[in-house]
Amino acid sequence: MDLLHSPHHDGSPIHVGNESPEPGQLVDIRCSTAPGDGTEEVWVRTVTDAEPIFLRASAVEDAVTSTDANHKGGENRVWWQAKLPMHNPVMNYRFLMVADDGTQRWLTAAGVHDHDVPDAFDFKINSHAPAPDWSRDGVVYQIFPDRFARSAAADDRETPAWAVPAGWDDEVIFEGSDPRTPLQFFGGDLDGITEHLDHIAEVGADILYTTPVFPGESNHRYNASTFDRVDPLLGGDEAYQRLATAVHQRGWRILGDLTANHTGDTHEWFTSATGDEQDPHRGWYHFEPDGSYATWMGHSTLPKLNHANARLRAAFTEGPDSVVGRWLRAPYALDGWRIDVANMTGRLREIDLNHEVARTIRRTTTAVREDALVLGEHNHDGSTDVPGDGWHGTMNYSGFSWPVWEWLRADDTQARSFGTPVPVARRTGPQVVASMRMWLARYGWRTFSSSWNILGSHDSARIRTLTGSAARHQVAAGLQFTLPGVPMIFAGDEIGLEGVLGEDSRRPMPWDRSDDWDLETFAVYSALSRLRGEQTALRRGSLRWAYVDDDALVFLREHADGNILVCVRRSPGTTITIDSIPNGDTLLSTGGADFVDGQLRSGDGPSLQIVAV
Repeated sequence: MDLLHSPHHDGSPIHVGNESPEPGQLVDIRCSTAPGDGTEEVWVRTVTDAEPIFLRASAVEDAVTSTDANHKGGENRVWWQAKLPMHNPVMNYRFLMVADDGTQRWLTAAGVHDHDVPDAFDFKINSHAPAPDWSRDGVVYQIFPDRFARSAAADDRETPAWAVPAGWDDEVIFEGSDPRTPLQFFGGDLDGITEHLDHIAEVGADILYTTPVFPGESNHRYNASTFDRVDPLLGGDEAYQRLATAVHQRGWRILGDLTANHTGDTHEWFTSATGDEQDPHRGWYHFEPDGSYATWMGHSTLPKLNHANARLRAAFTEGPDSVVGRWLRAPYALDGWRIDVANMTGRLREIDLNHEVARTIRRTTTAVREDALVLGEHNHDGSTDVPGDGWHGTMNYSGFSWPVWEWLRADDTQARSFGTPVPVARRTGPQVVASMRMWLARYGWRTFSSSWNILGSHDSARIRTLTGSAARHQVAAGLQFTLPGVPMIFAGDEIGLEGVLGEDSRRPMPWDRSDDWDLETFAVYSALSRLRGEQTALRRGSLRWAYVDDDALVFLREHADGNILVCVRRSPGTTITIDSIPNGDTLLSTGGADFVDGQLRSGDGPSLQIVAV
């Protein structure tokens, strides 16, 4: 399916004159059509104060340089431009195209339609401050501290009474609902991470994100006992300071993981609340008259916080001395937070304070560190939770992970998405592209570009297990680094670690078994990180789908600094000819595929091609 000649706009910088305009400003909005497609008029339909209005677009000759125009003999695009007023903080818009024969088409972020469609898929632009540049341009490396690395100091620490001790090479307990699963303790610590920063540098990441470091009676520590100190089992405050200092000395960033939805039932706030019905902490949670309390998903060990309580907000989210603020200050100077269970935070039955909590955390964070990042966990449709003044973005499972999983899954996979009762479905290329376009439409270009492209995490199956092969795994990594969004690597993906579900995916890093590492895949990750840093188009360029069939996806990332063509295949196929792009320099190729005279030639298996054009 050739898509290069379809009308196009995506909200990226070559289509929007100012990605983050001030309220009241006029913003140049541009779309392109193919010469000779009959388009005679173009209108921008926007909505001000919930009332639709139409703005006439004019044909312009030199609005932007497209990929087609960069090539001798290539076909130039026709560009249409209008000025969009930033009347409201968030403005939706779409294009109405009228042909010389009177037929009409609508262009929305979900594609071209021959009939009117709901506003849910309109393009979006907003006047709220964007995510910091470093977060959009970087590569994230996620670490589950208990399983990454042990320093020598870990051997001298006493195993806590709640823990089930394990040797570094022991198998992870994950079968069914085994009560030992969250208690199995491998003893990784923060100095162990600091000692392996060179490995992360080789992968090419420059943003370190660890799951929680606060004490909690589990290996995952999402059931915090306090927010006032770092778990001594990880080396305590001093080890965290050493890690943060080492990260910053490399010019990198470090993110904390904060659960704003709940604490553990051993948390000092909660034990005070349960010990005395008159204790002021009682109102920090949702207690019923009979003494029962709201929890996360029915787990009594995870009591839910009540963000309607002013004292909780003062202690937890408001101001530089709150939990949110204090860890962003020296000596740790965290560069922001990943907010756990962001989708449920502040919500309980008829109560919905989610946006208020998000805005408060964002306000506190950026007051302490102007360029800090606040990213929310959301594993389904988080589009209504990212209006632009709260979470900067999400962990983009819906718009990236699930479509990639569905396209590249092994035929016999039993892996499941979060909460689904059946294995991941198998989808075709057109289905996957349709899904991605819808999610891009729902989030908007800027939020989508600030969200994390995730192939797996500590809560999911490993991408290697799901794809069933190194070749498809490398194709998945190619998509992770070349589609809009920020790549997030879960430690171990780069060497081919496996896992059938979240718990199993938390296998310790096999530092002493390097013979088990997939070094070819490691090299692909390193090359992809380098290319993303070198090629502005892979970080800031527009996205234009060029060709899609069941087993192949071809797309362009276009930017004034240079354009990139990407072709991924899940299996070998026929040669694909891109007429308007006759030449290019191959930057990375796997699986034996090559690009010659505008022809993308298949290798003998799944393949990835990245070409500067």
